[in-house]
Amino acid sequence: MSRYRILVIEDDHAIRRGMVDALKFAGHEVAEASNGNDGYDAALNIEYDLLLLDIVLPGMTGLEILERLQTERPGTPVILLTAKGGEDDRVAGLKRGADDYIVKPFSIKELLARIEAVLRRSPGRAVDRRSVVIPGGTADLDLRIVRFADGEETPLTEREFELLRYLGTHPGRIISRDEILQRVWRLDPRAVETRTIDMTIARLREKIRDHNCNTIQTIRGRGYQFAKS
Repeated sequence: MSRYRILVIEDDHAIRRGMVDALKFAGHEVAEASNGNDGYDAALNIEYDLLLLDIVLPGMTGLEILERLQTERPGTPVILLTAKGGEDDRVAGLKRGADDYIVKPFSIKELLARIEAVLRRSPGRAVDRRSVVIPGGTADLDLRIVRFADGEETPLTEREFELLRYLGTHPGRIISRDEILQRVWRLDPRAVETRTIDMTIARLREKIRDHNCNTIQTIRGRGYQFAKS
């Protein structure tokens, strides 16, 4: 089983604790929130691969969080946690962009299987977050350093590191400027000049010696793509 970062938003303490403990035991990194307002804040501001989202929450409901995420963090894989009789809520959640739902009570085995299934088919699923291979070297994502075979090491700024991590862990997928602003830097695309992305891309290419733009490719009119190795 692959290792993911998972955000759990669930108000029932016993259910949430059981999921968090089981997910950690399975090797995943887990963040958690016990109400809708804190959950929404976490869903916007932390890094994760998948959201486990209860529909009935104090504060913002799960459906409200889901609807806002479709605008503010599009493409986020979401599995809804629903009550047995909540068919209308499940249908509403799927229409709002949820990837799957699981009905309480559920087994941990089923939960883990659904997480794997959703992330396998998600186009935004990241791979190998600890390092990114570049021509002639490797970018160490833990230390935020680019290392080359000739012994040279080049540190990355915070913004360069975040951009390289996102592009490099989604190889072969075209990523738009708006997605970079929303998902990587948590900025509103309507309020930021996208030229800042181009300048960061240029500096990053220089640091990873991508002088011919073969590693970080510009896809005209669509965004950027990190070449598959």
